[in-house]
Amino acid sequence: MFPLYDENPTRITPYVTYGLIGINVLVFLHQLSLSPAQIDQFFQLYAVVPRQLSISFAGGIVGQPVPEWVTLFTSQFLHGSWLHLISNMVYLWVFGNNVEDRLGHFKYIVFYLACGALAALCQWFIGMDSAIPSLGASGAISGILGAYLIRFPQARVQTLIFLGIFITLLKVPAWVLIGIYAVQNVVLGLADLQRAANMVMETGGVAYWAHIGGFVFGLILGPLLGLFDEDN
Repeated sequence: MFPLYDENPTRITPYVTYGLIGINVLVFLHQLSLSPAQIDQFFQLYAVVPRQLSISFAGGIVGQPVPEWVTLFTSQFLHGSWLHLISNMVYLWVFGNNVEDRLGHFKYIVFYLACGALAALCQWFIGMDSAIPSLGASGAISGILGAYLIRFPQARVQTLIFLGIFITLLKVPAWVLIGIYAVQNVVLGLADLQRAANMVMETGGVAYWAHIGGFVFGLILGPLLGLFDEDN
């Protein structure tokens, strides 16, 4: 299932959501201009590298010009492929505007960056010694999905449905669409824990625990920042 748009009107223009999408696209275009060696260096510098973050937290010196904690934020604007970027930006476009509308511009950007950073820490906790860079806006966007779920559970989202070779459009309740996303990530995240126990985590792939962490923190931080305040 792939969301296209929701039917909730907004009271404000979601400038922050537009800006976040624009920054992500510009950063990815910059990535495309780099050679393979340069892109590896770029990710080592600005993505979350768990092993380096662990050394930093322990008081060690990593030798990077950018403090390691900063990567909890810069990593949110990096993507590994066009598909990675487009899928994240579509979810941000569909669900971010209504969350921004309810929180207001300033609280929304605080919410977004906080969810992304906390999500990255969740993924770091699962594999503290990993040398594989962790990157992407998925953790922050998962926070948006968590907030959207509790604020607009009955909203209907126009969704692209793939049924084998057939494609159709359906209006799906937000709780179904986001619920499937959450359950899928929990199941795959538990499988990641099993791989971690078997010491086979160094293969890269999807950061499921960043998704889970972002989602949970979205459920928590959204109400704390005024998600249900009608005055926002």
